[in-house]
Amino acid sequence: MAHDLSGLPAGVTLRPVTPDDREFLLHAYTTTRKEELAPVPWTDGERTAFLEMQFDAQAAAYQGAYPDGEFLVVLLDGDPAGRLYLGRLPGELRLIDVTLLPEHRSNGIGTALIGAIVARADRDGVEVGLHVEPWNPARRLYERLGFERVELRGIYEYMRRPALVELNTAS
Repeated sequence: MAHDLSGLPAGVTLRPVTPDDREFLLHAYTTTRKEELAPVPWTDGERTAFLEMQFDAQAAAYQGAYPDGEFLVVLLDGDPAGRLYLGRLPGELRLIDVTLLPEHRSNGIGTALIGAIVARADRDGVEVGLHVEPWNPARRLYERLGFERVELRGIYEYMRRPALVELNTAS
């Protein structure tokens, strides 16, 4: 499925992931695990091997669960800045993952990406669903954008934002 997100900030574009993106995507993934693994007394080699194993397992799980998913690289002025993964379920557009490199966080790109996803879901008349760890700072952003906690699923909270469908009323 080709992406059709509009309203992104100037300079922000999306393109499908290719096999050549593996090293970038691995790097983006490792930035999300840095704090969590900081206290672990591993060598750099052990940490790298663990993160590669986890990255590969996550990629296989995402591809298996969402074979028709949209796996996109977020570009800022043509340079890779993050990843955006979306899946389509009955009545739902699933935000599988959004990750920006640390230097691109907290400057509105993530908010704009999620806003574009919400606008697409509204246009299609479907809700947006996602899973987030309760301690993840992005949770506050999701709440600000209208997502509500539905239930705890393992260590993740499942959140959704209902579709806002405009009714056409002829006068």
